[in-house]
Amino acid sequence: MEQWPGSATIIAERSQGTRDGRPVDEARYYVTSLRTSTKALLRQVRNRWSIENSWHWVRDVALREDAHRYRETNGFQIVAMLRTMAINNLRLNGIWSVTEGIAALAHDIKELLMLLGWKEPATAQPSG
Repeated sequence: MEQWPGSATIIAERSQGTRDGRPVDEARYYVTSLRTSTKALLRQVRNRWSIENSWHWVRDVALREDAHRYRETNGFQIVAMLRTMAINNLRLNGIWSVTEGIAALAHDIKELLMLLGWKEPATAQPSG
């Protein structure tokens, strides 16, 4: 407790399962200043990982965000905003797998534009 002033609890969480077909047995440790029940702390840990799995993982793996290097001062913010808009738009339209969404829409510009809310302008009827 001396090393972490204000902390109330140190949590050790053990996670078991499979990843890429291989067994996984990991321990994760958390330090918190929350003073609450074990169930509430576990809920906080699960909430944190649900954000990681549904948001950050998608950005890092499916969109390869960590691999990009931007030179402009605000370039990374602009591209991050565009990625956020793309993810949100896919999910609002019922596409939860960004990888599948990109694959389905990559070569279908009309479908992509419709997903973004674009409507084809009405054509004028020929007079006659």
